[in-house]
Order: sequence, then structure tokens, then C-alpha cells
Amino acid sequence: MNFTLRHIARNVALVAVAAFGLTYASGELMYASASPAVVQTKAQSAQEHALETLMSFYKPALLGQFPGEVKGLTVGKSTRSDVDKLIGKADVPGKDADAFDVYHAEMGHPGYAISYKLNKVREMRYFGTNVERETNIGGITLKMLKQHWGKPTATTTIKNGKLVQQKVVYNRGSYALTFIFNDATHLDHINLTKR
Repeated sequence: MNFTLRHIARNVALVAVAAFGLTYASGELMYASASPAVVQTKAQSAQEHALETLMSFYKPALLGQFPGEVKGLTVGKSTRSDVDKLIGKADVPGKDADAFDVYHAEMGHPGYAISYKLNKVREMRYFGTNVERETNIGGITLKMLKQHWGKPTATTTIKNGKLVQQKVVYNRGSYALTFIFNDATHLDHINLTKR
């Protein structure tokens, strides 16, 4: 038998049609509507990833830490040198004692901002990723937060220029994890400080 790549692709496509509810037309695979049991919707998947992201902050906050790339940096204990060793020099260093060193989000890597007091980490901010943000903190809603973490320690409204934001605080041991929402469905960033 003389098979060409086109024949092989067509046969693979036919198997995919049978197995996954896909449609094959004009040499291209296209998704057909399939039952929810077979193909999970993008929105459901994004929401599940956002929930995983939310829950990943719960235990590390008790240690004064964030999950992920900065795991091991502790508010009130880690030094600027510790930060530089773990994640490198800041993309935009702070200009004065109260300023934050900013680490921009890049492909697959979240953004952070870190401030210091007496050379120790005073506050860490987590900005999430820019790409597919809805699967990261962009998918975390106020309703989701309260549903999974319960009643917050404190909730206040703050002004950031013309933007009015909601500050939702959860005390986690000796630390405070603060969620800054632009509105009920748009989480801007997460802060971690000592109480």
C-alpha cells in the first residue's frame, strides 16, 4: 500500500472523530459540539484553574510565603539578596525606601512586586500572568473567594486614582493575605504582609 501523509492525516482525523466528537473537513480538524462528559468547555477549565490558583495561596500564606516561583521567600525574614538569588534582579527597581521592586509577568511567569524594610521583605504582591489570565487570578471572583475561604477578616473600599477597589483581607497565622478587586469579578492582585 502506498500511503501519503494526507491519507495518514485523514485516518487519524477519522479516529479523532469517533473518539472525541471532532469534525474533519477539507484537511483540517474542527471541534464539533460534543457532550460535556467528553469535552470540557474552555470556561469550565479556566474556572477550575483559577480555583486551583486561589487554593494554592492558602497554606503558604501561613508561612508568610507565596506559592510558585517565589516559594521560599518569607515576608519579614527573606532579604533582598535572597530575592535576587531566587528570581533575579528586578525589571524595575524601586526608587526609594517605600517603593516596590517590580518583576514583570512574562510568558508563563507571573508578575510580582516586592518592597523592603531594613533589607527584609516587607510586602509581596502577586499580579498573575498576562497570557490566559482567566486561568490565573483573572478568573478568581469575590464570590469564589468567599465560597472557598469563608468570611474575610476585613473588607474595605479603597481609592487608587479614579479606580475604586475592594480590599478583602484574610488573616493567615501571623500574616495577612489581601485580595484587591477592581470589581466583584476582576481580581487585580494579591498582597502578603505581616499582621
